[in-house]
Amino acid sequence: MTSKSADAPDPGSAVAGNGPAVSRREFDALFEAVRTWGRWTPADRGAWNRVTADHVRRAAAVVRSGTVVPLALPWNTRPGPDNRKPALHHMTDLGDAESPEPSTYKDFIAADFHGKGITHLDALCHIAYRGQLYDGRTAVDVVGSAGARFGAVSALGPLVTRGVLLDLPAVLGIRWLEPGQAVRAADITAAERALGVVIGEGDAVLLRSGHVRRRAELGAWDPDTASAGFHVDAVPLLAERGVVLLGGDGDSDVRPSPVEGVHSPVHVLAVAAMGVPLLDNLDLEALSAATAEAGRSEFLLVVAPLKVPGGTGSPVNPVAVL
Repeated sequence: MTSKSADAPDPGSAVAGNGPAVSRREFDALFEAVRTWGRWTPADRGAWNRVTADHVRRAAAVVRSGTVVPLALPWNTRPGPDNRKPALHHMTDLGDAESPEPSTYKDFIAADFHGKGITHLDALCHIAYRGQLYDGRTAVDVVGSAGARFGAVSALGPLVTRGVLLDLPAVLGIRWLEPGQAVRAADITAAERALGVVIGEGDAVLLRSGHVRRRAELGAWDPDTASAGFHVDAVPLLAERGVVLLGGDGDSDVRPSPVEGVHSPVHVLAVAAMGVPLLDNLDLEALSAATAEAGRSEFLLVVAPLKVPGGTGSPVNPVAVL
């Protein structure tokens, strides 16, 4: 993995480094190698079935200082190159209609959240590959205008487990990864050694690329065109370790995609093959500072998506506790 100085004049400029290129044949073989179809009941909870009461107790035991770090971006109502469908927020009651006391104030929010501007969780019905969702369900048979009958976010419930922050800029001594930089399997193992942590079964892995810091300093760009994230060769390692959730300050995929004809290959491998939901568009800057101060990269992670029957995901504010 290469790095580039932080004074790049174009906030959306990608660097070489999203490779090596992967053919569709190679990608399909990788899909088969990591898929876990038929492994769990209920199937539409996917890898979250790995998390037992023992996992939760062990995760709670890593809490020392009690520091609570929220991980969501602010509700984003401003259009931009990374927010083509801004969220909605407006007042519906200004306290001038009720009598007697008390007066009340009410508002309305809504979002087409599967984009780059809202922190959200991808459920297992969100991604199909070759027409199939996780566990081999035919997408057109179980997802329609009324929502999903398999793999909906309402089937997941909350997740409480150990989180691990892979803070790549901190490991490399740089401000951020440039858009287009791929994080490969070797980068993960090197980060583990540098951070003194080992990813294990039931863990949630969060990748910090420095996206939020870069955006704040250089301005917004279109992450669909260029973003730092995992290369597909990182996925077998994560599958071997038994992770249950991937997340990042991007959407986990490096872009441009290194896979011919597949725009979001890590989404395909994680969600459709492994049954691993994704957390997209996290703000990991405060967590980076908190883990550096604590001298450790593990924490208790709590993710509680909205219980939306048939929903393909949910806006969410995950919380890390150190």
